[in-house]
Amino acid sequence: MNNHLENPGLGPLTADQFAHLGEGAIAYVRPIKSEEAQALFPQIEGLEPGLQLFALLGANGDPIVLADSKDAAVANAWEHKLATVSVH
Repeated sequence: MNNHLENPGLGPLTADQFAHLGEGAIAYVRPIKSEEAQALFPQIEGLEPGLQLFALLGANGDPIVLADSKDAAVANAWEHKLATVSVH
């Protein structure tokens, strides 16, 4: 298996380039429980424990928005012209 990513015409990606790959253009939606949401979005207070929520995260994992449905999170990505990708 080849784990070496290349930047066509420019050679291999550096660790820093790889860390910023997709930044500002790609986001992903991840289901999370309200307890984890409190850690990702510290400004949100008073969430009931055990709630199923959806976080829209940037390509680098930075939190963008918290939603109560996957559709709402994806719609927010579209509003901000972010392509959503599936993460398995």
